[in-house]
Amino acid sequence: MKIAQTWVKAPPLRNAKVLLAAECVKNLYPKVFEKLSEGRVVLTCCPEAEPSTLVMGKLASILRCSKPKEITVASIEGSPHCFLLHASVNEAIFVSKVETPTKHYVVLNGETIEISPEAVRVARYLHLTQKCIETKPEILEELSKYSLEHKWAMKKKT
Repeated sequence: MKIAQTWVKAPPLRNAKVLLAAECVKNLYPKVFEKLSEGRVVLTCCPEAEPSTLVMGKLASILRCSKPKEITVASIEGSPHCFLLHASVNEAIFVSKVETPTKHYVVLNGETIEISPEAVRVARYLHLTQKCIETKPEILEELSKYSLEHKWAMKKKT
């Protein structure tokens, strides 16, 4: 079900384990998507096409009306649009004041990596990210393995 087209009181959502997945996870990594979907009600969206405020609002309403047991989020690592899914879940919980366990996953080259809600919160604050780079500059070497934009920017400097 697409989250934008889902009724917040839909019976399958009540007290359910919910997977909120980016459409690209479903399309690019069907085996990962299938594994994460097991035992969960699946909601999908494309954060590039659907505003994060819509997703956050829908999730907050789902939390208040259907009280899911947990929410699992899956997105593509490195996508600025997909990041918004994770931030939307944290924000929906904050706004609704409904404490719901969450799991956050990113998919990198077909590998599923769990991240903490705290990592999502820190990522929203660029000055804290800057502090992380300053205290652990070797992280930029790791970034070079994944980010084409970073590689391009480094070439421009030389």
